[in-house]
Amino acid sequence: MTNSAMMDRRNRLLGMGAPIFYEKPVNIVRGEGVWLYDDEGRRYLDMYNNVPCVGHCHPHVVEAMHSQAQTLNVHSRYLNEDVLDYAERLANLHADPMTSVVFTCTGTEANEVALGIARAATGGQGFICSDAAYHGNSAEVGKFTRVAQQAQNERADDIRAFPFPQRYRPLGDGLTDGELTELYLAEVEGAIDSLREKGVALAGMLVCSIFANEGLPSFPGEFMRQAAALVRAEGGLVIADEVQAGFCRTGRWWGYEATDFVPDIVTMGKPMGNGLPVAGAAASSELVDNFRRHKRYFNTFAASPLQAAAGMAVIDVIENEELASNVNKVGAHLLNELGTFQANCEQLADVRGHGLFIGMEWVRDRASKKPDPEGATAIVNGLRDRGFLIGSAGPNSNILKIRPPLVFQKEHADLFLTAFEESIRDCVIA
Repeated sequence: MTNSAMMDRRNRLLGMGAPIFYEKPVNIVRGEGVWLYDDEGRRYLDMYNNVPCVGHCHPHVVEAMHSQAQTLNVHSRYLNEDVLDYAERLANLHADPMTSVVFTCTGTEANEVALGIARAATGGQGFICSDAAYHGNSAEVGKFTRVAQQAQNERADDIRAFPFPQRYRPLGDGLTDGELTELYLAEVEGAIDSLREKGVALAGMLVCSIFANEGLPSFPGEFMRQAAALVRAEGGLVIADEVQAGFCRTGRWWGYEATDFVPDIVTMGKPMGNGLPVAGAAASSELVDNFRRHKRYFNTFAASPLQAAAGMAVIDVIENEELASNVNKVGAHLLNELGTFQANCEQLADVRGHGLFIGMEWVRDRASKKPDPEGATAIVNGLRDRGFLIGSAGPNSNILKIRPPLVFQKEHADLFLTAFEESIRDCVIA
């Protein structure tokens, strides 16, 4: 079946407008390590997928899933030591406050649970978040999505947003980091004050630890810790969304370590099962016990032996293959080389990131800093044609987003850099 015919069938069966990547969609049939293969045998270097974080079809994870699937898989309302072992191992990877886990299947569900934990603990209803955030698709979690782009009459009464912190397009020019931090903290205070003025008690703040969907902005290192303190002073709890930042994506286990704060609740998702749906919210035992007293939460497919087996195997691979070290080494190489491209390309205005998660601002010109989403899309599609899969993101859809599996090596980075240079040349000349 041709790709055109498959698209027609997809639109008929899944609905017109179901999201898909690239102007010429790719029919992927197989994956191995950092490579994906289409139906004609062509291979693509995967530089986007955070789901198979330890590589596509990693043998250790595949074997763990296979072995468990042929032994037992049931819902969560039985005793099972493997599930408890996984919960304990996962919690032990976190900062001290996180000792218990509520398992879910998706990051959206994990964030919904986290909201419930915070509301049950504080008695508040209101939350603050970044104005360009994305945390999931449910009706409740969807209220947090890009609040700045929502019509005023569509915004939730119990959600307030603050401008996400950044150095590239800051709220004020010519400021020191300390002054910039104070400026953004004033916005956080303003969001909290707005809820109070409406009589809405604060339950907490929900943020991605590294502001991934905001485009991985570089921001003053004191901001997150001080913003968390403001929220707690008002009686709220701090929720760190680690769905994209966690599991060594930044070179450390958690994004909140990279941005120097300790949350009260952590949500996790995509990378946990390397393709098997595993997610969860971690918090102190006191917070989780209180949540369960208030809400009879259960999830048919969560906290299963199969999820535990896949999750354990992912942690095994990260630790045994020393992937955090690899992320730091290869990520530093990529950032350094991309910095040289930035110096020679007007449109590539900023390169930033953490570990193997890199964002690049693509603009029309550096003087105006005007975003160029069409140019970013052209780069993404040019790389696809060369066999390299990246994406675009950010509130203006002009951030080139690089997020390969953690097993990505320097040799793969160098292949990409050559193709990226060629794609830049073609797009700039065009």
